[in-house]
Amino acid sequence: MSAGLFWGILFILIGISIVIRVVFNVDFPLFKFLFAFLFIWIGIRIMLGTNVLSSHSEGEHNVIFGEKRWTGTEVGSGEYNIIFGKGVFDLRDMKPEGLEPLMVQVHTVFGGTEIKVSKDIPLRVEANAVFGGAEMPNGNNAAFGSVQYESPAFVKDSAHLFIKADVVFGGLQIKEY
Repeated sequence: MSAGLFWGILFILIGISIVIRVVFNVDFPLFKFLFAFLFIWIGIRIMLGTNVLSSHSEGEHNVIFGEKRWTGTEVGSGEYNIIFGKGVFDLRDMKPEGLEPLMVQVHTVFGGTEIKVSKDIPLRVEANAVFGGAEMPNGNNAAFGSVQYESPAFVKDSAHLFIKADVVFGGLQIKEY
């Protein structure tokens, strides 16, 4: 079912409900019906394996109601969003070069994110969690607040991987291999 078909049916049902209420004086629980219809539509979309939102909302840096895996060659500086899904980043082959840090922002909302890094990579992590969990390689974590981590290979003012993560009602786990 496409998003256009869904919205078309939704507006038709709203119109029919108003006509029934005005002409026949029948009280129809419109908003309860629409709320239930929304859940049915989301369930059908998930079962069919299609994106629940419009096809324009999911790109190479977004996961919505799904799962995606990235490797070090696919990850560059930028923002990655995991919403109602799972994201796995395998950054064990990544080698930051130059003088500037390679900054990766990861936003996890109602989902889970796993980041795998090498013990040899210079790494700095800043994570903020709200009603969620952010676990660092050294065992430190935050459920409500902030946590920071710097790998033994990290040297200030040199090339390093900088991960800035925000977790809301979800989980983030960074593992060193």
